[in-house]
Amino acid sequence: MTSFWQNWLKLWASGVILFGVVLASGAFAATDALVRPIFDMLGHPFPSEPDAHHRFSLGLMGAVSIGWGLTLLGMINAIFGLARDSAAPFWRAILVATMIWYVVDGYISYATGFALNIVSNTLLVALLLIPLIKSGALRDGNPA
Repeated sequence: MTSFWQNWLKLWASGVILFGVVLASGAFAATDALVRPIFDMLGHPFPSEPDAHHRFSLGLMGAVSIGWGLTLLGMINAIFGLARDSAAPFWRAILVATMIWYVVDGYISYATGFALNIVSNTLLVALLLIPLIKSGALRDGNPA
């Protein structure tokens, strides 16, 4: 995989981390201004006085997203060091895990009235698929 696609994937994982930081900011009144525009875009304004459950949920989802992004970044960096014929199964594992997240998150988003979230999720998946397909990383015997 060329350095262009490697950098793309590192930036992609970093975006997941940054999104987690934004979500986590909703756990506290002093920092929740970062997350408010996201709810506005989804058509459900952030409550002016969110309850403890709301803040806990945002903080927890932010922490999970940060952890997911850091795990992805670590895996991506490790995959770049693999021999070319060893990398494809790991790229496929990242893709399968991401698709499972996409389906579950999309269903929950739709079922709870936040269907517009599926648009941003689709963009996130597309930004993963582009380098994996263009570089041939999903095929056995191609460079990582």
